[in-house]
Amino acid sequence: MAAAKATVFIDNERVVVTEYRFAVGENTGWHRHARDYVVVPLMDGRVKLVTKDGESFAEMKKGVPYFRTEGVEHDVVNANDGEYAFIEIELK
Repeated sequence: MAAAKATVFIDNERVVVTEYRFAVGENTGWHRHARDYVVVPLMDGRVKLVTKDGESFAEMKKGVPYFRTEGVEHDVVNANDGEYAFIEIELK
């Protein structure tokens, strides 16, 4: 799979703010979150979450954020028919 485009907008002593933009089928690559984080979808859509326990899908709603604690391990894949994007805010 091809990698999603990651653009870091802010990286300071308190937060890292990154936009992830995915073409159809692109993914973040397997990773472990070392910090608590918030994701803010930039559009409605669906992502596939690949974990050590298997695959699942999450419905994302534009502008509706969600929070996760550090330690999450997964790969995130665009499961839409077009481009998908979200903002990730990592708390330091």
